[in-house]
Amino acid sequence: MEEFFTAHFWLAVGQIIMIDILLGGDNAVVIALACRQLPKQLRLKGILWGTAGAIVLRVILIAFALTLLQVPFLKLVGAALLLWIGVKLLIPEEEGHSNIQGSDQLWSAVKTVIIADLVMSIDNVIAIAGVATGAGADNQLVLVIFGLLVSIPIIIWGSQLVLKLMDRFPVIITVGGMLLGWIAGSMALSDPAVRDWLPQTAVWSYGLGLAGALGVLLVGSVLKKRTEKTA
Repeated sequence: MEEFFTAHFWLAVGQIIMIDILLGGDNAVVIALACRQLPKQLRLKGILWGTAGAIVLRVILIAFALTLLQVPFLKLVGAALLLWIGVKLLIPEEEGHSNIQGSDQLWSAVKTVIIADLVMSIDNVIAIAGVATGAGADNQLVLVIFGLLVSIPIIIWGSQLVLKLMDRFPVIITVGGMLLGWIAGSMALSDPAVRDWLPQTAVWSYGLGLAGALGVLLVGSVLKKRTEKTA
């Protein structure tokens, strides 16, 4: 339980919450669409059961990811994916949810929420696993579960407010993309394939993290300008 009283633990929890807001903001929209045809007295149950199922499934996926990231070169692949996810976060794009079908049956709506979250959560899983692997070997799964539990009310009730703040203050999205780049750089350093070749020091960790953050900012800004010109 000592990890709950360390600044490192709470910093990682904050990163997980920010990742969930940035990459999982659409979850609230999906939940609303999936449950919109339920009778009013069943909508809260649909939201709660669907969210609970999605969170349990995500914890299982992250547990597998934490194990797989111990295999040589997979952290490098995960870091590359995180860099691309961070870049995509900075590029404006339209996300449609017209293919999310609502249902007037409770368990059908719950199933829709869980399946949709599974499809949409791959980026979250990679990013959260990256945060957890940098938080120490003793508390990774505890950190993941705690961070996701704290994120639940934010995703369900607060994501629309956060999305409005992002529209008003685009710098939040930029910071989020750079955070993913930072996590990618730090994660790459701890890959078993390069662990014996690069010094495992705070200087190298911060240096690669900074390089990843600045790389996402640079590439994302260039692609964003190109996208706006062709729009």
